[in-house]
Formats: sequence, C-alpha cells, structure tokens
Amino acid sequence: MKLKYQENCENIPWKEIPLLLEKVGMSFTGWDVHKTSFESSHSVLFLFNETALIGFGRMISDGIRQSALYDIAIEPGYQGRGLGREIVLRLMAKTPGCNFILYASPGKEDFYKKLNYKRMKTGMALFANPDRMEDDIFVENE
Repeated sequence: MKLKYQENCENIPWKEIPLLLEKVGMSFTGWDVHKTSFESSHSVLFLFNETALIGFGRMISDGIRQSALYDIAIEPGYQGRGLGREIVLRLMAKTPGCNFILYASPGKEDFYKKLNYKRMKTGMALFANPDRMEDDIFVENE
C-alpha cells in the first residue's frame, strides 16, 4: 500500500463520498452536500491508496472546548488495518484538550470504545429529517 493522508479539500473525488458512506452502512446524501459539509468543517482528513480514495473523516469544533467527529469511513477491503483509528487520532490531535463527541453507526460502537469513547446517558437529538432517522436504529422510541 502507498498511503497518502490529505488535510484539505483540494481535488477530492466528491461523487465517491456518498458511495463509500452507503457501502459501509452510514447515512449519506448528495455529493454536493457532503462537499459543503467537509469544506465547512474545522478539520478534514482524506486517505488515499495511491490515487484511490479509501477513507475519510471530518471534525467540527470551536477549537477550545468541544469537538465532534463525523463521517469516519474506511473502504471495507481496507478495514481492520488501523486506518480508521489513524483518521480518528489525527483529527483529535487538531484540538487537544477538547471534549469529543460522535454518534457511531449501529454495530461500530466497539471500534470507538477501543479509543476510550464512552456511551453517554444524556445524548439527545433533533433531526432535520426525522422520518429518515427515527427508525429504531439511531433513536429510542418512547
């Protein structure tokens, strides 16, 4: 493998972002919306094997107290090699001393537990498109 980490949004094959998110079972939307999300983030990281995009992640943050990780994804054929861990750790290093939050895809909680993330008892969500998210996968129905 010839890995390259990129910390900016230059020359990204944006149409591949939702395809990879769908492939790994994560929420996705149009490539143009993902492009805006990444460009508006505090920090981004894209991972290439030579010229092939094989992973990415982004972080929103105030840079002082709070940071949130989003869209952490690795091409299935490359999972289990520590690449997702590396993306998370590199993003977290951008805002040392901050609290970090995220919401994991169902079934991926153990990945984050290995990085010392803990379940929150008080997590709450208000989704812009509730029909898309309130299907007992991401939220508890009362």
